[in-house]
Parts: sequence; structure tokens; C-alpha cells
Amino acid sequence: MLNRYVLQGPGLVSQSDAALNDTLWIDLFEPTPEEERQVEIECAIDVPTREEMREIETSNRLYEEEGAVYVTFTVVTKLDTDLPQNSQVTFILKDGRLITNRYTDPLSFRRFISYAERHGPSCASGSAILAGLIEAIINRVADVIERVSGDLDTISAEVFTRLPRRRRGRARDFQEVLERVGQSGELIAKARESLVSLGRALTFVQQATSVNLTNDVRTRLRTQARDVIAMSDHASFLGNNVSFILDATLGMVNIDQNNILKIFSVVTVFLLPPSVIGAIYGMNFDHIPWAHESWGFMGALGLMLASALIPYLIFKRRRWL
Repeated sequence: MLNRYVLQGPGLVSQSDAALNDTLWIDLFEPTPEEERQVEIECAIDVPTREEMREIETSNRLYEEEGAVYVTFTVVTKLDTDLPQNSQVTFILKDGRLITNRYTDPLSFRRFISYAERHGPSCASGSAILAGLIEAIINRVADVIERVSGDLDTISAEVFTRLPRRRRGRARDFQEVLERVGQSGELIAKARESLVSLGRALTFVQQATSVNLTNDVRTRLRTQARDVIAMSDHASFLGNNVSFILDATLGMVNIDQNNILKIFSVVTVFLLPPSVIGAIYGMNFDHIPWAHESWGFMGALGLMLASALIPYLIFKRRRWL
């Protein structure tokens, strides 16, 4: 899909038949080969392929060529699903015009398009549109970090909060907790990857010599670079917090397993003396004490009960139970 945006009235307007001189932003969304060639011929650029956009080398993501600045960075998408993804988006600045090439439709793009339709003065050039798109992407990553932070606070309360006395005998569902910790870790990892690529892209754009950035755009880009650094530090903190909560949860699982084994061990200790007494009185000998007495059966039962009760009292007194 090929969308062309021109500045008209209160903001940017999409016009498929707009002239190149009037177009400030050309958006290639899942473009066909024909659409790519059309833009390449019109703008005298080389639009990177999908495979080239996935390259991790800086030289393949950030470079200047024939008066154009090429910037490719990672954007977090599908945050409202169980499987968030990272996708690459390429931004090309040339002749005051912005060309974007993407194979995903992140919420940050939709939000910026809606904003640009009502705020034309802040989208008066290709570099200003680039700054606005990066700001929308940063805000989306901030939403991810805020969401992960809230989830981790909730999980931490569930793991470390002492259960009421009436519920202490019930096992907590740590499998669900581990799944939620894993999802939070996956989100924060993707957010950190996006922030790293954004930080490199912002530094490169400010140092590029092929484009002339206005003071307003440079100020916005510097502010965004500082925001990316601060968010990267916070994301690293959350990553460490994820590891801590994961270790704590696994420790709680081990404690629960040990408590279960402890119960079986204690029950075995309680039943062992009565079993020995029962085995003795089950022997086929004539001269067994109390075997021929009328009260012998009840006496043996009492002895077995006492042999189980005495270890219980000892354990209770020493607080082993």
C-alpha cells in the first residue's frame, strides 16, 4: 500500500494522486515490488528490502547515500496479544521529504497519523514528521515499560505477601505466576531492543550531513535521545527485577515441595513405631506378653497409639511441625 501525505488545512491529509513536490511523507506499508520501484524512480532512492531491513549491522541500518539519510530501527508491535513482536521500520529523509517502508502497522503510526491530521504546524517538513513518528514510538515503548512495571508490582505482591492464617494450608498457583513473569520478561526484552536501536538512530540522524535539520527538530531529537537513555536505564532495572522475582518464585516452589516431603517424612516417623509393635504382636509365637490376656488386644492398641503420640509431642515441642 502506497500512501502520500500533504500538508493541507489543519494538518496532513492522505492523497493518493498528490504531486511529488507537494508530498511531505510517502508511507510504504507492505508495498508491492511495483510500488517500491515507483517510489525509487520518483525520489531517486533505493528502498531497502525486507531482508535488508532485518540486518543487525549498523552499516546496513544507518547510512547516507546520494544525499539521502537511511535509518532503520526496531519497533515493538502486537503488545495487546500474548506474543508481542519486534519489527523493523525504515525511514528515508531526502529533499525535505520522508519516506517510510514498513511491513507492520504499529499503534504508534496510527496515533501519529491521527495527531498529524489536526496539528499541521508540527508536521511542516519531512524531518518534523520523522521527529513526530519517533516520539510516538517512544511513547508506545513507555506504555510497555509502564505496563511491565505494574505487572511486576502485582506479581511481587502475590509472591511475597504472607497468606492469611486460614489460607496457609493452600498451595499457591506458582505456574501461573511463572507464566506472567515470563511474559513480562519477554516484553521488557523487546522494549530494550527497541530502545537500543532508537538510541543509535537518534544519534545518527543528529550527526547526518545530508539533511538540514531546523533548530526545533534538533531540540526535539535531543530531548528524545535523553528520554531513550532514561527509559533504557529503567528497562534495565525492570529486567533485573524480573530475574529477582523469577528466582524468588522458583524458591517458593522449592519451599512448597520441601513442605510436602516434610509431611510425608513426619507421617512416616509417626507410623513407624506402631508398625513395629504391630509386627511384634503378629509373630506366631506362644510366649508373647499379653497375647493370651483378655485385655491384650486393647493394650497393644494403646501401646501403638502412645508410640505414635509421643513422637508427635516431641516434634511439636521442638517446633519441627
